[in-house]
Amino acid sequence: MRVKVALIGGGGVRTPLLIHGIAEAQSVVRADELALFDVDLERAETMARIGRQIVCDLGADLRINTHSKLEEAAEGADFVLNSIRVGGISARARDERIAIEHGLPGQETTGPGGVAMALRTVPVTLSHARVIERIAPDTWFINFTNPAGLITQALTQHTSLRVIGICDTPMELFHKIAEQLGEPFEELSFDYQGLNHLGWVRRVVLRGEDVTERLLADPDALRRLYHADLFDPALIQTLRLIPTEYLFFYYGQRQAYENQLRAGASRGEELQKMNTGLFGQLASESPAQAVATYRRYLLQRNASYMKLEAEAGSAFHAVVDGEDPFKTATGYHRIAIEVMTGLVSEKPKTVVVNVRNQGAVDDLEADDVVEAPCSIDRDGPRPLPTGRLPEQVRGLVLAVKAYERTAIRAAVEKSPRLAELAMLEYPAIGQWKLAGELREALVRSDQKHLGYLA
Repeated sequence: MRVKVALIGGGGVRTPLLIHGIAEAQSVVRADELALFDVDLERAETMARIGRQIVCDLGADLRINTHSKLEEAAEGADFVLNSIRVGGISARARDERIAIEHGLPGQETTGPGGVAMALRTVPVTLSHARVIERIAPDTWFINFTNPAGLITQALTQHTSLRVIGICDTPMELFHKIAEQLGEPFEELSFDYQGLNHLGWVRRVVLRGEDVTERLLADPDALRRLYHADLFDPALIQTLRLIPTEYLFFYYGQRQAYENQLRAGASRGEELQKMNTGLFGQLASESPAQAVATYRRYLLQRNASYMKLEAEAGSAFHAVVDGEDPFKTATGYHRIAIEVMTGLVSEKPKTVVVNVRNQGAVDDLEADDVVEAPCSIDRDGPRPLPTGRLPEQVRGLVLAVKAYERTAIRAAVEKSPRLAELAMLEYPAIGQWKLAGELREALVRSDQKHLGYLA
């Protein structure tokens, strides 16, 4: 059996990473065709050109085609990967600047930027999903698009597709824990629970032995779990939980905001400049040169990750080194391959993904999308029971889930008042007057996609 993969948002800057992963795992996933769809066909062609060189370098047999119509890309697809950024990186930069102007940190998936991204993205994603329902109703629809948990919940509520949401953040933390313990990753297991970009490791087990206390007792190891100095080890030791990196925008909200002020930029604004330079350079290069340029871009991007918010550091001053981004054990492409490999296998794989709760977390509704360890095989994902949320984070998770539900309603019903209610429910905002001011500012900056909230 040969497999076709379609990518919605094929002009995105991470597409070559995904191509590398699919080509490298060809003997397992058995993909022989990758169809790229993007509203910006020129960017998709650029990514395809780099991808074909990568496929050639690997000696793989993978056809890469680009399409200006989603119907053509999706027809006959076994997997449809959704990785879009409605409004492009410029929309992210504008959202983050508006957040900063209103006294909050600018970030694409949390705070005002996350709200704007959700409201902008839900209608477009659902319109794409309706096409997929008609063209490829039996496909697995794998959602990368941020905010991943919220978008996945919108898809599960409003479509009949088989949907899984994915994010590499939990797996990245698991590997960092293994590194700090000095133990093989394969011999560790992790008790993980939460929502997308709002999750915690509750327990770490090494060959049947609980080693959580060993890790919690080492402040230096706790600091090294993250790309930047995000969390005071005393916070983690007090929580008795190991947070994923995006909890910084809750536990260190003021610090993130002040560092962005000191840096004079947000991450989105810096990436906008980096991406402009990248595509300008790629336009005149041979495929081999373009792959090298792209690799350097990823190294710079990865080296500066979370540095601005945590330390007021700049991507343009980052020390560019580290492991080849195509060969890392974690990342955007690795989690996608893990999930697709599971879905074509008889032997289950355990992967943390975003799916309907179905009793995995006692405190949430069965239809709520949670980020949980799942047993995945060709019959799909089955979330593993994780019990109740710890008391110290239960209120935060329930409040964020309430916000997600309301934000989806606001986008589907095109309701300005529901958008403000979502921001009121959201702990990262939580003020009625501010919610109204943010809504008005976001609409002014993006009439094309958010005009319905005026």
